[in-house]
Amino acid sequence: MTGAAPGDAPETALDAFSRRLRYPLDAFQRTACERLEAGRSVLVAAPTGSGKTTVAEFAVYLARRERDARIFYTAPIKALSNQKFHELCAAYGEEEVGLLTGDVNLRGDAPIVVMTTEVLRNMIYAESRALVDLAFVVLDEVHYLGDRFRGAVWEEIILHLPESVQLVALSATVSNTEEFGDWMHAVRGDTDVILSEHRPVPLYQHVLTSRELMPLYVGRDGELASGGRLNPELRMLAGGGRGGGRDGDRDGGSDGRSGSGSGGSRGRDRRDRSRGRPPHRRTRRVSRADIARALDETKLLPAIVFIFSRNGCDQAVRQCLFEGVSLTNREEREEIRRIAKAHVAGMSDAEQRVLGVREWMAGLERGIAAHHAGLLPSFKAVVEQLFQRRLVKLVFATETLALGINMPARAVVIERLDKFNGEERVPLTSGEYTQLTGRAGRRGIDVEGHSVVVWSDSVDLEALAHLAGARSFPVKSSFRPTANMAVNLLQRLDMERARDTLELSFAQFQADRAVVDQAQELRSEQESLAGYDAAAAKATGSDRKRWEDRARKLRRRIERGRRQIASRTGTIARTFDRVVDELLELGYLELEHGEPMVTGWGELLRRIYGERDLLVAECLRHDLFRGLDAPGLAAMCCVLSYEPRRDDEGEPRLPGGRSFAAALDRVLDAWVELDDLAERHRLPRSEMPHAGLAATMFSWASGFDFERVLADAGIGAGDFVRWAKQTIDMLDQIAQACETAATNGLDEDRLFELAQLAREAKRGVRRGIVAEASSS
Repeated sequence: MTGAAPGDAPETALDAFSRRLRYPLDAFQRTACERLEAGRSVLVAAPTGSGKTTVAEFAVYLARRERDARIFYTAPIKALSNQKFHELCAAYGEEEVGLLTGDVNLRGDAPIVVMTTEVLRNMIYAESRALVDLAFVVLDEVHYLGDRFRGAVWEEIILHLPESVQLVALSATVSNTEEFGDWMHAVRGDTDVILSEHRPVPLYQHVLTSRELMPLYVGRDGELASGGRLNPELRMLAGGGRGGGRDGDRDGGSDGRSGSGSGGSRGRDRRDRSRGRPPHRRTRRVSRADIARALDETKLLPAIVFIFSRNGCDQAVRQCLFEGVSLTNREEREEIRRIAKAHVAGMSDAEQRVLGVREWMAGLERGIAAHHAGLLPSFKAVVEQLFQRRLVKLVFATETLALGINMPARAVVIERLDKFNGEERVPLTSGEYTQLTGRAGRRGIDVEGHSVVVWSDSVDLEALAHLAGARSFPVKSSFRPTANMAVNLLQRLDMERARDTLELSFAQFQADRAVVDQAQELRSEQESLAGYDAAAAKATGSDRKRWEDRARKLRRRIERGRRQIASRTGTIARTFDRVVDELLELGYLELEHGEPMVTGWGELLRRIYGERDLLVAECLRHDLFRGLDAPGLAAMCCVLSYEPRRDDEGEPRLPGGRSFAAALDRVLDAWVELDDLAERHRLPRSEMPHAGLAATMFSWASGFDFERVLADAGIGAGDFVRWAKQTIDMLDQIAQACETAATNGLDEDRLFELAQLAREAKRGVRRGIVAEASSS
């Protein structure tokens, strides 16, 4: 506590912190900070842009200025971690802040450390000494817990962090916040839920047609409103556009001319559909250049246009350039050129050519850019910097940008209300729509935000109104026990305590809640059954048969419900038991006095994380990588981490001659055996490893130049760098796991040699543009 005048109440940490801010704290921010200062954990759920991170910043202040304690700040993606790292460096000084993202290890012993959630999970399982004096952990974007691939990591952290650590969990507004908060309180003790549904910057919804920008909602005066009555002009447009309802009949003519509402057009469309032809387009499509010009004319820049395709984002920039769209003045263009050139100064002419730097610069200078995972991290960083400075005015982005990256926009445009999920086109969920539109209108920068949906004949106005009106979505646990989780738990706990720990998971909590609801429903159904039986006993003839038939059907339903309840209770622990049985069969665990214990090979498995943990451990254990050199091992690690974006990706080209092909055959044979074993133990099966990028990674690790490698790769520079980083992470895990196993006396010579080979392969991959991306 800081000093106070005699007779005055002593100044709290929150008072001192508040004085540093440029704005007064909202009620929810103040409440959350007060609870933190009182020593409690908090779950803060509030709309995007409402200032949740102020609570996290107070936790940092509390840790450093008041208690001289350590704090970890976690984020779901590396881009967010990097951004938060730079912000905290600016506030507390570089020596106070560290960064751990898997491929970057910078000042890990600093008092404030920013990291990805996976890094913290791994530290917990490794029982890192860094946890000893840890006071706070910030879990940013904690609703990511529902992610089916990575969500379990958040649950593992919440379950296994030392009890003394205060949690600051930040979430978007989800519809089951109270349930989530109840679970956190149950597993961690004193945890308060602070919920705010107030959006400090009002959000106005629009629809952009080929003729004008129209409000989605209007007030009584027919003017733009943030909610309420759907715009009747849009209803007319929707009716005429579909051409099937009364509005269409009223608008339609009988002179046979084509048009948005003509009878001739409707008749032709019916005939075309019956012949299998696509229907005639009734409204002119709004082009990307039209979007840019409309936003500029209506003073809604800077803006983000969400296009659910990387190629679509790049094409949008080209289309705007082709149509002569320019959103900058001469001074802005000069400043953009200066900043962008500084970032590419270290690249060779060949690298600049293969990366399309000239076209990228041309877009930037006109205030237009793309932002997606296929771009180099340094390119994305330049776009983010220029957008924050209001130099780039329009960004065409994929939905990954909605994940909390600080790019304040006045408006957000959604080009279409469905997206391809890898298998088919599916409608946007209310959660996705909320996340995307939440980027519009940033506190302290804009007085209002604007969301724009681009009109097309496929837009369902009622569905759009539902998306715009639904401001939250539920978080559903994706937690399931894995092989790595099992050996890490059993290294620290006996079987009974490990099962008890897993029963505390949010997945089981949600299942149990559902069981309670189902049990209540069963009780009422049993009361109804008693009534049916009593009525049947009193009735005669056909009436009696009718009551008996109702009772018979209800009995069947009750029995079904009982079976469902029995199957749901303890599902997580039962899955864990199956994983343990699988690991006992493979020798990663062994029974001692009836208790499963981690073997030496289980110690190796403890250090392998990811979807293919068990397969990688089997490869190391049974020497399946034999015959590979360093580039070959890099290529194989790429096989074990790579996930093709399309199921129909063609037959891969293999590198390294017979030795690589033989090693790959051994790896795939091991995968088949493990998949069969998983099926026998009633565990989820895994995707087959894919060698689609193996030849590319082999060439890069062999020292080939970037231009040649990327020309052969058939993927974008950003994708290549991302998979190179994944390969580095896998090589790092292999090196550490092999050294641990060898130190424990397992196959010492071979495993030490393999660890050395993995480090050599890592050096081959972590060079040039990959090394630059890893350190940015």
